[in-house]
Amino acid sequence: RSLRHAPTMERRRMEAALLVLFLGHLVTALEVPLDLPQPPTITHQSPKDYIIDPRENIIIHCEAKGKPHPSFSWTRNGTHFDVDNDPSVSMKAHSGTLVVDISREKVENYEGVYQCTARNKHGTAVSNNIVVRQSRSPLWSKEKIKPIVVQEGVSLVLPCRPPAGLPPPIIFWMDNNFQRLPQSRRVSQSLNGDLYFSNVRREDSRSDYICYARFPHTQTIQQKQPINVRVLNLDAINDTMADFYNDTDLFSVDERRPTFLIPSGSSSSKMVLRGHVLEMECIAEGLPTPEISWTKVSGDLPARRTSFLHYNKTLRIVNVSESDAGDYRCTAKNQLGAVHHTIHVSVKAAPYWISGPPINLVLAPRENGVLTCRASGTPKPSITWSMNGIPIENSPKDVGRKVEDDTIIFTEVQTGSSAVYQCNISNDYGYLLSNAFPPRVLTPANKVYQVIKNHQALIDCASFGSPIPKITWFKGSRSISLDGDPYITHDNGTLEIHVAQAQNSGKYTCVARNSLGIYENHVHLEVKEPTRILKQPEYKVVQRGRSVVFECKVKHDPSLIPTMTWLKDDGELPDDERLIVDSDSLTITEVTENDAGVYTCIMNTTLDHDSASAELTVVERPDPPTDLELTDQKKRSVQLTWTPGDEHNSLIQKFLIQYEDSLHHRGHWHNLTEVPGTRTTAHLKLSPYVHYTFRVLALNAMGFSRPSFPSRMYKTDPAAPDENPTGVEGFGTEHNNLVISWKPLSGFQANGPGLHYKVMWRQKALDSEWTTVTVANNSKFVVLGTPTFVPYELKVQAVNDHGDGPEPKIAEGYSGEDLPIAAPENVQAIIVNSTLAEVHWDPVPLHLIRGHLKGYKVYYWRKHSLHKHNPDHMEKDILTFSGNHTRGMLPGLHPFSLYSFNVRVYNGKGEGPPSPTQQFKMPEGVPGPPSSLLVSNPNLDSLTLEWGPPHDRNGHITGYTLKYQPVNNSNELGPVEEVALAANETSITLPTLKYSTRYKFYLNAKTVTGPGPAITQEVVPIMDEAVASRQVDIATQGWFIGLMCAIALLILILLIICFIQRNKGGKYPVKEKEDAHTDPEFQPMKDDDCTFVEYSDNEDHKPLKGSRTPSNGTVKRDDSDDSLVDYGEGGDGQFNEDGSFIGQYSGKSASRDTAEGHESSEAPSPINAMNSLNSFV
Repeated sequence: RSLRHAPTMERRRMEAALLVLFLGHLVTALEVPLDLPQPPTITHQSPKDYIIDPRENIIIHCEAKGKPHPSFSWTRNGTHFDVDNDPSVSMKAHSGTLVVDISREKVENYEGVYQCTARNKHGTAVSNNIVVRQSRSPLWSKEKIKPIVVQEGVSLVLPCRPPAGLPPPIIFWMDNNFQRLPQSRRVSQSLNGDLYFSNVRREDSRSDYICYARFPHTQTIQQKQPINVRVLNLDAINDTMADFYNDTDLFSVDERRPTFLIPSGSSSSKMVLRGHVLEMECIAEGLPTPEISWTKVSGDLPARRTSFLHYNKTLRIVNVSESDAGDYRCTAKNQLGAVHHTIHVSVKAAPYWISGPPINLVLAPRENGVLTCRASGTPKPSITWSMNGIPIENSPKDVGRKVEDDTIIFTEVQTGSSAVYQCNISNDYGYLLSNAFPPRVLTPANKVYQVIKNHQALIDCASFGSPIPKITWFKGSRSISLDGDPYITHDNGTLEIHVAQAQNSGKYTCVARNSLGIYENHVHLEVKEPTRILKQPEYKVVQRGRSVVFECKVKHDPSLIPTMTWLKDDGELPDDERLIVDSDSLTITEVTENDAGVYTCIMNTTLDHDSASAELTVVERPDPPTDLELTDQKKRSVQLTWTPGDEHNSLIQKFLIQYEDSLHHRGHWHNLTEVPGTRTTAHLKLSPYVHYTFRVLALNAMGFSRPSFPSRMYKTDPAAPDENPTGVEGFGTEHNNLVISWKPLSGFQANGPGLHYKVMWRQKALDSEWTTVTVANNSKFVVLGTPTFVPYELKVQAVNDHGDGPEPKIAEGYSGEDLPIAAPENVQAIIVNSTLAEVHWDPVPLHLIRGHLKGYKVYYWRKHSLHKHNPDHMEKDILTFSGNHTRGMLPGLHPFSLYSFNVRVYNGKGEGPPSPTQQFKMPEGVPGPPSSLLVSNPNLDSLTLEWGPPHDRNGHITGYTLKYQPVNNSNELGPVEEVALAANETSITLPTLKYSTRYKFYLNAKTVTGPGPAITQEVVPIMDEAVASRQVDIATQGWFIGLMCAIALLILILLIICFIQRNKGGKYPVKEKEDAHTDPEFQPMKDDDCTFVEYSDNEDHKPLKGSRTPSNGTVKRDDSDDSLVDYGEGGDGQFNEDGSFIGQYSGKSASRDTAEGHESSEAPSPINAMNSLNSFV
């Protein structure tokens, strides 16, 4: 049958092109190279059922390939469609795609069935039948819907019945505020859009049941008129009618067993196509609400393909197969019974391939082949053949071709027999179509394959030949073919490495052999390290206005170029300068609530990628509560309710309720109570005679919200006081009065106007009558003429114009105190040690203290030391012992001293008389350090130490102990020598000390109690200590430092002058060396050439630090001194014209002439100046 006479769209038939003859052999899953001659192949086409948007141009796709490139033509509704004669239709260049400009014509004029044909000299290919229809979203018909009044408990169906659209609309129910109506087991939407109530309740009464229809292609939404439903309240009706019918309930809500609203009857049937989705629905009414369950009568439900929707009312099975046919039972059940409905399901099938679509058949000349078109369907489809779009019975006869049902047999094919053979497989429910061609794709030479480590590697070796080539793979040197683990060679020549490793990288060779020859190709495999996110972004909770940073640190193969991409909620990041993307992080500054969401970092390379996500939660202090309302108003309480504000992603922990009393304390808010964050009501206890205004604050982790707007004012009635003043106490300011004081009640506590106080008192011991006075506008009352320090019982009661407060509690107080009139007795002192004594006394009787006992004070003073030379001391010390003590310690006393003391008691008024003064003596203690330790007459190996006795002898000195030890340059101490000295000695000479060694001396005094602390001194036995000390003092004086700086400046000026003179040229006489008697170390500067003469560096003869130098400034040299100081000067030594020295040394000179000696001694050397200062000192 010709393709031009294909079945109509009503039968939904289609042909399947299966086979192409071409020079070559059988090859599967290959793309035919375009450099080979080939018939057309449809590569892209519009869907079979093509719904278009009427607001946009119509584009009907038809793309094909072939060599030569095919030409295109179209049919519409089975007849040729002349594109060139329609000005609104154009065809894209090198393509069969049609573009219809709807600005000139109506869309309805181009609806229909379109089919594209692609032709070249090797054959013809046709597209599917493409049914073009425009999307429609018609308006709802105008209708006036009457209110629905139903009795409570009955079932109800609200019809939707949307207008017919293309495609059908999506139905949903909402209210006037565009909020979806809640659905449940009791209330649900059916598949056709109606809203079903298994039973109605009072809360179902509302006037805005609105059905909406959304048309997806045009993105429009149509709205049905709102439905008003009113549910009758049977209790209210019964109450109304009770008076007329003797309190008998006329109406009641009766429970009933389930019945099905849909489907009707006990059974029904449903047909579904293989591969489609099966949906069955059962909705039941009853009271209580029935539960729905599903079973398959003839077997089990396919668990993986089955789901239950709409509270088990809908059974859904996807990808239906023939095994899903049979009977399904839905059961509705409640407490009163059950009802069943059986649905018989039959499965029909459009044609489908049994073993996949037909493959390309490529035959060499004179070869044989078979082309099979094997498909199935329910009912069984019919099969017809065509060649190049023409029914095969009308095509040219071919003796090498035989058609047998679904198979064509080719024998000894001839060159030029290439053609597109098509089989037409169709039944009442659909059709199949495919085109096939001879493939020949050869892998490009030296192609580089890149794969990630531990992933599958597939290396292609696409071949094309006849007979079929045999493929062999080699790696590297080609010595051994790749066969076996880890390599797998597929039938199409592809080499697979299931888990690629680094050692699999390298050069691979693919060899294709058949009887006609060998062909080889080289490819390369590179195994790369995987991309991994090492540090993933973490969940963040950030307060609004702050910044947040998501880190995303990645490791990847260095040879791959990575690209970091950030997404927000699986979409692109907003275009906002606050979002800063770095190489390994995303920073968001000044975070807002719109920034909340899931952020994903994706690291892409050309081979792989890795991603990680983290959520950002933006928190803020909650918004203030709103809608404050006062209910349940009573005299002493009220109920406060409110609506919480937005908590901004941080749970509200509690609510703080505050009040303002505009009667007594306007403008000031006080905390009243707190309630948990889950509550929105509070029962508030109130006080009388207060004008309350309330407000509420919410607290979350970020802090308190702003206060809510105040509630309306709530005034409470006045009443007698509920409480009395607190803090009642009595005390005296004079010895004969009693001051009664209390903390007054606040206006809030007064409970009413006219607040005053009843003040009552009586002596506690006498059990007399209460004395009462009334006090207003004050918080104390003074009782005069009371005895001194007597206990009283006190009461203060609050009273206002509406009555007395409760009976007050009794407080105690005392009248005024007076000074004590007695001193402690039996006072004595006990010596503990040389610096500590303990004083004891008997307590003073309480009635003699005449007040509150505060404690005792011990006055003590040192009269004098027991040493005969110390005068008297009269400065007194005081130690206070708070409380009822009878003894106390006197620390820090001077040993070997005489002390006097007395004891006094004191109360709140002051001190009483002193006890008789007594004395005690402190025993001897250890002495203080000697008052001084001086060094005199220091020599090379001896010195003299002088000292003075301690200032604090603390007893009789029994002797001294001297210890000393050497100290080296690193401050390490040597062995200790000890010398015992008599008490009357004040100096000692140590004769056998080491020369030039520093010593440390320790000297302490002793009494019979023991040795005291030591005084120390360090000295070097070289020269007089006093002189050394004076030298050190001079060296640290400011004038001396200034003098040294002036000398250094003069030397610098002299050097500059000499340098200038020398640059002028001229002859300079060479001076002689200084005489041997001059100091070899401190040589003067020569006046003529401004240079210093050489000096000896003999350390053994240097004057030690702090030692004296001879007054002439020289030090005698040792005979072994071989310094260059002693050198001769030639008699005829002179300079050349250029100033160079031409003289020679002629021998040693024992002395220098007097003139030169005076000249040398007058040189401005700083060292000579030091020596002169030393001599001066």
